[in-house]
Amino acid sequence: MVLNRLYALPFASLITLLLALSTPLTWADTANSDKTMVSSLSEDESVEDIETSEPRHPQGGVKDAPEDEPGDEAKSPSPPPPVTDTAEGQASPEAANTATGSSGSESGSKVIAPNVDLKKEVTSAPEPVPSPAAGETPITNQTNQPEERLDEPDSPTSSPGHGTIRPDASVSKVPDTPRPAPVIPPPVAENFTLLNAEVMPGTSTRLAWSPGIQIAGLSQPTPVLVVNGAQPGPVLCLTGAVHGDELNGIEIVRRIMYDLDPKKLSGTVVGIPIVNVQGFQQGSRYLADRRDLNRYFPGDPAGSLAGRIAHSLFEQVIRHCTLLVDVHTGSLKRTNLPQMRADMNDPEVAEFTRGFDGMAIVHSSGGPGMLRTAATKAGIVTVTMEAGESLRIQEHQIKAGVNSIHSLMEKQNMLSRFFVWGDPEPVYYDSHWIRVDQGGILFSDVDLGDKIVDGQILGIVADPITNVQIPVRADADGRVIGMAVDQVVMAGFAAYHVGLKAETPGEE
Repeated sequence: MVLNRLYALPFASLITLLLALSTPLTWADTANSDKTMVSSLSEDESVEDIETSEPRHPQGGVKDAPEDEPGDEAKSPSPPPPVTDTAEGQASPEAANTATGSSGSESGSKVIAPNVDLKKEVTSAPEPVPSPAAGETPITNQTNQPEERLDEPDSPTSSPGHGTIRPDASVSKVPDTPRPAPVIPPPVAENFTLLNAEVMPGTSTRLAWSPGIQIAGLSQPTPVLVVNGAQPGPVLCLTGAVHGDELNGIEIVRRIMYDLDPKKLSGTVVGIPIVNVQGFQQGSRYLADRRDLNRYFPGDPAGSLAGRIAHSLFEQVIRHCTLLVDVHTGSLKRTNLPQMRADMNDPEVAEFTRGFDGMAIVHSSGGPGMLRTAATKAGIVTVTMEAGESLRIQEHQIKAGVNSIHSLMEKQNMLSRFFVWGDPEPVYYDSHWIRVDQGGILFSDVDLGDKIVDGQILGIVADPITNVQIPVRADADGRVIGMAVDQVVMAGFAAYHVGLKAETPGEE
């Protein structure tokens, strides 16, 4: 009887059921399942992150954490615990997925990633770059050979058979000869190791990351684009679609990655356009188990489905970065002014935000489980970019995001382009959401970016049955940096995100 019902299920439903059955549940998971689902589905970082954010410390000082605070060791100067790193040949089994698609290679073996021109369409599988022949000696730079040193003309000099020549001896003085300046070789870029593959300097390639949680016959790796510059520099990672329905971020990462020329790049750029492939395929914000991936970083290898995916991504990719921009949009039926979310209490993060042109900066310390929070604790300078709303491709938001990341790369000396900086956008050290007091249909009278004053009507909520119309008023002077689109709302719905305490960089 059970088998007959299984056969009657649609294929997609059967796959979802198998994924759910393959995820181990503990008694703690079962007991907290209702709480987990409610917290995961109720709000997202567009609202929750702001309302739970730690206030900015006076003069940007960093608050001392108590000794027993979790994660305290991440802020201490002591070296972090050893991390499983493909660069040391200790990759986990999942890290064996490379551009060749092999999954059974030994943990210590690596392949040379094929050089793929990301600006051109690839119609066939790329061939791996051949490794150097055994015993082949690399060509050395002749300028590195020791230079012949010249004796000081006025110093005591030994002459065979003649003893020491004294400075006061009646000997003709050798005229001063200018000493040639020492030749300093330019810094040389190195191979970049990721996902058990070696990416040569001045090349770009496509790799594949797989968390190893899918059914074997249905496994679908996530594409990872890598551009390793010909000159050394930082490692910048760009992640899109951690929430599967946030399309603007996918396009921002795609345009950045496919526009880079590795010959003119200093440093390395790693781009993952679609992190949450499961959600993307279903047009959903969440994973197949209805969990929000951006609440489970840095992950747990023995945890839930979301925890295992987060752990795999964090260990195999994120820990190789020195800089990270996590691109998001507003949640369902909310939209955001192009902005950076950053913990301005962190001096390195605060300095990092100066590189983004045309982006307002919103202070937010970040919540537990967010990729930005976990990466910052791991010593990776990280910000979140917010641009537009979900389930839509918005050209003006995408252009703003691409322009801002290009300006960041120019600021970090990764690119050398003619870039015209616009007027600096303000930094909002405080912001909050205005909620509606009555259910009904929301009609807004303001737009994103509008400056508002205390008491101004931002919109109304109309009761479609009684025709009662309740205004939603601003409770302070500020600027609309996020808002809900017109829709049916319930009492308590977060409708308008207002930025306060704005300061323009460079102004005192």
